[in-house]
Amino acid sequence: MPKDLNSKNSKTYLPRDISWMYFNHRILQEAQKEQVPLLERLSFLGIYSNNLDEFFRVRVASQNRVAECEEKEAKTDREEAMYILKEINKLNSAYSREFEKTIKSINQKLREENIYLLQEDELDDEQRAFIRDFYYKKLCGYVLPVWFPATKQLKSSTDESIYLAIKMRRKDLSSKKAEYAFLELPVSIIGRFVRLNDKDGKSYLTYLDDVIRCCLPLIFSGQNYTDFEAYSFKFTRDAEMEIDNDLRNGMLQKISKGVKSRKKGAPLRIVYDAAMPKVLLKHIMNTLYVDKLDTVLAGGRYQNHKDLMKFPDCGRKDLKYPAWTPILKKELASPEESILELIRQKDRYIHVPYHSFDSYLRVLQEAAINREVKGIKTTLYRLAKDSKVIEALIAAAHNGKKVTVIIELLARFDEASNIVWSKKMQDAGIEVIFGVEGLKVHSKITLIHMKNGANLACISTGNFHEGNARMYTDFMLMTASRPIVKDVENVFNFIEKPYTMIKFKELLVSPNEMKQKFIRLINEEIKNKKAGKEAYIKVKINHITDEMMVRKLYEAAEAGVQVDLLVRGNCSLMPNLKKLNGNMKVVGIIDRYLEHARIFIFAAGGLNKTFLGSADWMPRNLDHRVEVVTPVYDEDIKTNLRKVVEYGLKDTLQGRIVDGLGTNLENTGNEVFRSQETLYREYLEENRNEK
Repeated sequence: MPKDLNSKNSKTYLPRDISWMYFNHRILQEAQKEQVPLLERLSFLGIYSNNLDEFFRVRVASQNRVAECEEKEAKTDREEAMYILKEINKLNSAYSREFEKTIKSINQKLREENIYLLQEDELDDEQRAFIRDFYYKKLCGYVLPVWFPATKQLKSSTDESIYLAIKMRRKDLSSKKAEYAFLELPVSIIGRFVRLNDKDGKSYLTYLDDVIRCCLPLIFSGQNYTDFEAYSFKFTRDAEMEIDNDLRNGMLQKISKGVKSRKKGAPLRIVYDAAMPKVLLKHIMNTLYVDKLDTVLAGGRYQNHKDLMKFPDCGRKDLKYPAWTPILKKELASPEESILELIRQKDRYIHVPYHSFDSYLRVLQEAAINREVKGIKTTLYRLAKDSKVIEALIAAAHNGKKVTVIIELLARFDEASNIVWSKKMQDAGIEVIFGVEGLKVHSKITLIHMKNGANLACISTGNFHEGNARMYTDFMLMTASRPIVKDVENVFNFIEKPYTMIKFKELLVSPNEMKQKFIRLINEEIKNKKAGKEAYIKVKINHITDEMMVRKLYEAAEAGVQVDLLVRGNCSLMPNLKKLNGNMKVVGIIDRYLEHARIFIFAAGGLNKTFLGSADWMPRNLDHRVEVVTPVYDEDIKTNLRKVVEYGLKDTLQGRIVDGLGTNLENTGNEVFRSQETLYREYLEENRNEK
């Protein structure tokens, strides 16, 4: 539990970054479950590793900066940051040992399933011949050693790669002195795993690391080395971009410059093979300029386990989850009916990835060719590689529609991609607006302008992104409700003219009044509870770290309001505090889909006020981003949203209790229940019964 530091890190507030470590540990625990298919367990290990890399690049980098600040005014913040870094490193060391144990166990189980991931000393002569041939046909020219010391080369190298540090000797010569070099594995070109020939009903693979270990005599041919040792290592750089604030530069140039600066970030974490000789490790440490606040962690033989997300299935579909094909809702799929007209008749929704994202694409595609459509406005945060969303918008522009796209260039790690797409759209005649200076545009809204004024809007909890829609659980409301659509128009007006004073009647919009409106909703529950009325708060969200929201939820639970929360990631609440009298329950779900929808339900004296939208309860979302949350009025949709939240709360297979202590105890109940599977089956049944 965090110690008191006369700051927000008290015994009632768990620091965001420590809570994130607890969350990522839940992903690691998913990889340890016997009932999870074996290849899915490998994928969870990859997700855990990938998450950790980004966490160090961004969050740990930020804490390092605070800890290194020597200003007197920053003393409290500096002490807090140093405490958090200490806790992170302690947890990271413990989880790393757990990770290595887990991966060894899974590798053994793979062998029991006749899938062999071989090290180089396990290869037979036939497999070694295969690898030599593989080297000359595919690897040669992509593997280029660099001698130590080589400060400039390693400083400019990417932190997304894995490296081998190599020790070499010439035993047959008079000199016994070892020489040292390193090389980058060409994973982006070759892939991390090399499939060897199957034999006797068994599948054989090897890491690219071990392929290169086998090929070291070929790589260093002509150098007369007789002995080679190779040890893997990786490092993580500070990825917090330094955006140039010179107002003479346009936003596009600033972000482009920031993306380039990321490559120059200082290394702040090194993970290396624990068997590496000290002299070789010293070469690496000296080359990367590691300081006392950086994380140096001895690990296993292999690094960059994020590649496990792409582990070859060897044709063993039985070792993965059975496919759940996204459901194309019948009510939105009729070729005879206009989907825009269907939305005008009644509010509609999709819940991806259970439902197909194609329904939203159909909205855009029909709008692109419908002669009654005057224009389209939308916000874009992240985009698919081959975006059908963009293609539909370009088609609309070619058909004479006025298309306006608000694209967020500061979508972390997608900035370069978004710049490319923005230029393509501009070339097609689309008006592209690069967000609001100083505010990220994180809202997910689309507005369809009709010539007759009967405009439509789509409001989503997630990105308009085909790839995300196959992995992330998100809700999208499609509505023709005039008050809501008018507010959506006003959000675009605010983004285009951010200094305009705009009041929103229906929507909760940040940074305007969203936080205040949520607080009023919580206060209403407290008031109703004291008056003897039904009172409850049910929320499904990704993160809760905002201090004011934490205090208000405590206040509600203390007053007797039942507070039930589904929180996937960061959670600064300590639900087991005595003063809450058992009125707060927090559950986190890790399953085949990433839980991403934000749903807010309040009893409201029997009115059952229900909302969905893009905002988490974090300072960045409530105070520093343009976010949109909409009320939901359709009773059928409200019922479904409530079911989603309640199913998650009673999930005993994939749900874990979030207690603020990192124990991650399994959620218990009277029946075995898996929320995602149940939802998919019920959606299937609903669609079959749809006329």
